[in-house]
Amino acid sequence: MNEPAPRPTALLVMEEERRADVYPREVLAEIDRLVHRQGPPLTRQQLDEDPDVLGRIDVLLTGWGAPVLDAAFLSRAPQLQAVLVAAGSVRHLTTPAFWARGIPIVSAAAANAISVAEFTLAQVLLGLKQVHRITREVASSRRFPHNPKVPGAYRSRVGLMGLGHIGRLVAAHLSRFDIEILATDPIASADTARRTGVRLVGIEELFATCHVVSLHAPLLPETRGTIGARLLNSLGPGATLINTARGALIDERAAVEVLRARPDLTAVLDVTHPEPPARDSPLFTLPNVVLTPHLGGALGAERHRLGQLVLDELRRFTKDQPLQYAIDPTRAASLA
Repeated sequence: MNEPAPRPTALLVMEEERRADVYPREVLAEIDRLVHRQGPPLTRQQLDEDPDVLGRIDVLLTGWGAPVLDAAFLSRAPQLQAVLVAAGSVRHLTTPAFWARGIPIVSAAAANAISVAEFTLAQVLLGLKQVHRITREVASSRRFPHNPKVPGAYRSRVGLMGLGHIGRLVAAHLSRFDIEILATDPIASADTARRTGVRLVGIEELFATCHVVSLHAPLLPETRGTIGARLLNSLGPGATLINTARGALIDERAAVEVLRARPDLTAVLDVTHPEPPARDSPLFTLPNVVLTPHLGGALGAERHRLGQLVLDELRRFTKDQPLQYAIDPTRAASLA
């Protein structure tokens, strides 16, 4: 009679502050049914103090505060077969040495995208009603406007810069409304646009014709500072710009100048560069800037989704099934 294969050995390494949110007890209990966990969870700093523990692990479970997967790390983890990351981006922890090893790495970006898309949907609908602009004017004049003119969610136009996980999910949410959805994404195919229900246009048309523009592009050398004075000045009267992606997509100095000159515009900035802004940043005082401290990403119990995704992928790994959310190495450089 064949004996069952031994359970893989796993190690959980991430920051302590958010660990209980990402890996609640019920998720850890399920993980422990699938693998043998190598000791208690560690922080990256604790791992640095005892790196030899890596020698016996098959699976690295991690999240925020993940160790960098460089040559030194990999040399101590000769048995490593998979890395499962309960967080969105993996760019900051992957290295050429890691990709050369051919180890699959899973990102929970799809789970985090749910929260970001929900936050974005709320801000898009507020933007179409121009809630933030009208609220400013009411507070300033202490009068209610008579019959304010706003686009609303009826045959208005919303633009998405980027059709990754989050951009596509936002488009799916918006498809329930009677609005036109435009998008710009240099790598999105016509088939992707058709399946997503968007019309692909150039970035100039996106900004010049949409009542709300929402940024969902990765931060790459070619996208850094893309949103400058020319595009912002092309926005129509009362338009809203939403950024839940990366702060450095926007040329902040140019944005401040345009927003000062265009009090009709509203910028909802859930991300900035740097984050948080410098204490003397005009972003804190411009009345038409709505600053939120990364509220779009998964918070509190919403983070359970990320741990659940890792658990589901771990279950597939132990059954020798394909991983659903493994990063394609050929596309890694273009991800957020």
